[in-house]
Amino acid sequence: MVLKRISWLLFVTAIVGCSISMPRVHKVAVQQGNILNQSMIDQLKPGMTQAQVAYIMGRPVLANTFVPNRWDYVFTLEVPGQFNETTRMSLFFENDLLTHFVGDMAPSSAKSTDAEEDNE
Repeated sequence: MVLKRISWLLFVTAIVGCSISMPRVHKVAVQQGNILNQSMIDQLKPGMTQAQVAYIMGRPVLANTFVPNRWDYVFTLEVPGQFNETTRMSLFFENDLLTHFVGDMAPSSAKSTDAEEDNE
């Protein structure tokens, strides 16, 4: 009889103990790559040298040895369980001068021009 009660008590304790929410493990936000922001993109102008671009944007983390005239910038922010954000930009050079760039961000002047065209 006593053995039955002890085993029943252990069983109930185990079930209740497993159902109580345990404190969660701290999850670290992970940032990788070059930080990209709108003010950097707004400063880029065609005709800038690679040194000028590197001063504004920094050297790209990913260096493509096969296409040295293309600089790829990737920034990833991951907050586990909440969101992942990735921003990409590719800059193209000819004769050490910036010709154009493409990616997830555009200069503010281009955004305002697009908005004005949509309103017309």
